[in-house]
Amino acid sequence: MQSEVERLLNAAARDISKTAGNLKVLEQLKVNYLGRKGNLAQLFKRMGEATETQRPVWGKLLNEAKESLEKAFSNALEEAGKLSREQRKFFDITVPGRRPSKGRLHPITQITLEISRIFNWLGFEVVEGPEVELDYYNFEALNIPRDHPARDMQDTFYVSDDVVLRTHTSPLQVRVMEKRRPPIRVIAPGRTYRCDSDVTHTPMFHQVEGLMVGEDISFGDLKGILTIFVHHMFGADVGLRFRPSFFPFTEPSAEVDIQCVMCKGQGCRVCSQTGWLEILGSGMVDPEVFKMVGYDPETVTGFAFGMGIERIAMLKYGIDDLRLFFENDLRFLRQF
Repeated sequence: MQSEVERLLNAAARDISKTAGNLKVLEQLKVNYLGRKGNLAQLFKRMGEATETQRPVWGKLLNEAKESLEKAFSNALEEAGKLSREQRKFFDITVPGRRPSKGRLHPITQITLEISRIFNWLGFEVVEGPEVELDYYNFEALNIPRDHPARDMQDTFYVSDDVVLRTHTSPLQVRVMEKRRPPIRVIAPGRTYRCDSDVTHTPMFHQVEGLMVGEDISFGDLKGILTIFVHHMFGADVGLRFRPSFFPFTEPSAEVDIQCVMCKGQGCRVCSQTGWLEILGSGMVDPEVFKMVGYDPETVTGFAFGMGIERIAMLKYGIDDLRLFFENDLRFLRQF
């Protein structure tokens, strides 16, 4: 029996040496030598042939052989496992690389930056203000008292009786004029909030408010500034028109339409066959607003305008559903 055990151990040592580092082959070898039907198990079955004096000797030899084999396979498998992990870390520089996907600016951010660049070029400074706003700045200082019917036009999120989520960026008109004296030339891009949600409205959206105040500022200045903006944003061949309108904080007020960018003014479904699309509201600052900030309406004049950034982006890029901007669909966003 001793010679049989020695041959088994020597054979196992040779096989382990030949397959060092190959985890899968070593696991199969372990089964061949130590499994229920393996080589060592066959020797244990011969215990029935031993005499009473041979049985303890053979038993000791076989148990020692089992311990030796288990230790040898354990060490070999551990080394093979380490080597396998190292191999997985190997980097083959000949394999074609994968380009990392690049992030890019959201289309709303792109349009905001483009609007800001145009008005920066026209001498306007970008200002920012709080999104959680006092009722005073959001409504009252803009000539919209608590009983004013214009409040029905604003589907407002109220934090409390005197605190709201701003419904427009117009409160910055008042905040800027409270801190500065004319001349003033600013734009205020930012998030705004209203209780509304459909294909053309979302509860959170973006606006740009503009304000210019000084001596002898006229409606002609307003028309000139906005005409330059429209031509830079949509192209020099795009026509525009000013229509009389009403806003509580401007008088006179006007809405600005541009020729439909889809049909070039010929009439289509997008423009309801009119050939025109509304893009912003504007007007001369109401004297009552000047009085609220301590300006003398007899010596200064000014104009204000406001536009929805999503509206501009939809017209610029030909998008027909506002909700696409907020769904984070990479197939949509990668187009910009």
